[in-house]
Amino acid sequence: MRTRASRCACLLIVLAGCGLFGQQPREDTSTRSLQGIVTDASGNIAAKAVVKLKDTKTLQIQSFITSADGSYHFVGLSTEIEYEVKADHADATSGWKKLSVFNTKKVATINLKLNK
Repeated sequence: MRTRASRCACLLIVLAGCGLFGQQPREDTSTRSLQGIVTDASGNIAAKAVVKLKDTKTLQIQSFITSADGSYHFVGLSTEIEYEVKADHADATSGWKKLSVFNTKKVATINLKLNK
């Protein structure tokens, strides 16, 4: 009888352990990222444009210089804060665009078009 209880206890421990290790890690729902492409008024890629991201709560600004394909990205952004993003290149600017808290996409995309 004692061995039967020991077997049941071992089986329970093994099954409990399998449940712990078999779980998928939870996705971080408190952060998101922003990406996009910067183009000029003619629709051409704007390499080396300066993209500014403003946290509307703290007014802190981060910047990113676009790569050769005109792309930019910001990661680790709070889902509880609205952000504004704009691009500048030479004499042109895109004007500010808003990343709203109501945009629930994990990876948001805002393409920016430069105007004189």
